[in-house]
Amino acid sequence: MEFINRPYAPLDGFRAANLINVDDFPEAETNYVLDLAEYYARFLNAGQRPPARLAGKTQINLFFEDSTRTNLSFELAGRRLGADVLNVPVAASSVNKGETLVDTAQTLAAMGAHALIVRHKEPRVHDEIARRISCPVINAGDGVREHPTQALLDAATIRSVYGSVKGLVIAICGDIKHSRVAASNAALLTRLGAEVRFVGPSHLMPTPHLFTKARRFDSLAAGISGADIVMALRMQFERMEEGGKDAAKGYFETFGLTHETIKAAKPTAKVMHPGPMNRGVEIDGALADDPDRSLILKQVFYGVATRMAVLDALITKGSAF
Repeated sequence: MEFINRPYAPLDGFRAANLINVDDFPEAETNYVLDLAEYYARFLNAGQRPPARLAGKTQINLFFEDSTRTNLSFELAGRRLGADVLNVPVAASSVNKGETLVDTAQTLAAMGAHALIVRHKEPRVHDEIARRISCPVINAGDGVREHPTQALLDAATIRSVYGSVKGLVIAICGDIKHSRVAASNAALLTRLGAEVRFVGPSHLMPTPHLFTKARRFDSLAAGISGADIVMALRMQFERMEEGGKDAAKGYFETFGLTHETIKAAKPTAKVMHPGPMNRGVEIDGALADDPDRSLILKQVFYGVATRMAVLDALITKGSAF
């Protein structure tokens, strides 16, 4: 298959050392990674094995928060590129004996890690780790602050359908306040030229000084009017104050995405969701499963391809194939 075997053009001088924030990848690096993700997506679609770009490299996943999609996605990404992938059993790690996270990270790096993927509830902990170790640090989610690979995979998913993000209207709906996905997507998709909107009740919106480029709507119909993409977000109950589950009361009736409510968007609009979904809370199951309207499983697919691209770019520094 010629289109797969053709080597992807290297980026001369890949500058990023880590991926902690979406802005760690400047424009050239972002476009390179998104193009590389599409290149790897071709292999995955065709059931073909990609070049073992990371053979002999070691990737360590260190997740201090529950995760299925992100953790497995990073594991598959590394393995498909030929890396040795280790998942640290945090429950049995030395952190539970009093060792600091930074000390743990330094120990793992000293064992020969070529990339360290970390998910942690504390914001900015990745910056401290990156100052202490020499291998790339990839943020797999930190509290409510950022989730950069999710934003990149969402951009890759959108590009696979529309060809570009530029000029699209993207409405992000739901629990914006507690969502690191919303934060990273607002930053990245705006930079790529999309109009980003936040849609939801006022108590689930971030403070006014944050994300000033995103227009805010407290009406679902008004917020998704003319939208190309409508992205639902999970209610982040675990990050809410005590009694936070009350936020879900009446939410679906007012802001839930269904085949009926989505009619306010463009007729060709697609729906997305970073997962895991609360069916019947933020999105109706029939819409989520509709292959003509839903990109949710495509997001999962591009999660692997995009994380392959991120690992490749950071470890090989964009070197030639």
